[in-house]
Amino acid sequence: MNGGLAIRRAGPADGDRVLPLAAGMATSFVVDPDAFGESFGPLVERDDAIVLVAEDGEGTVGYLLGFDHPAFYANGRVAYVEEVAVRPDRQREGIGQRLMEAFEDWSRARSSRLVTLATRRAAPFYGALGYEETATLFRKVL
Repeated sequence: MNGGLAIRRAGPADGDRVLPLAAGMATSFVVDPDAFGESFGPLVERDDAIVLVAEDGEGTVGYLLGFDHPAFYANGRVAYVEEVAVRPDRQREGIGQRLMEAFEDWSRARSSRLVTLATRRAAPFYGALGYEETATLFRKVL
């Protein structure tokens, strides 16, 4: 624990603490608690996925969901940050940075060659962490 904050890999019992954070960060969809419950347990058990939680004396204050996989263009593995959320009253305390650093450590340990992510609202945050804008994200809701 550094500065009262611990970053650790989530386990199945952390779902109830992550759900409100996930619901609060979602803007394009409404997080369905039943669908979340069906996804959370299997995700924390996958080898190619990681859910990290940030916690201190107040409980869970942030989380990160990320993946890695092989990619032809990178000549090896690449990692992708799917979601990062920090409780609104705890933002700007370095929690998001610590979650990203832990994800980068996990990615390096898995021999990932780069980390990518998509953002609409947090470009200055990721820029301050050394990320650079490289592409436009397209999506199609199915």
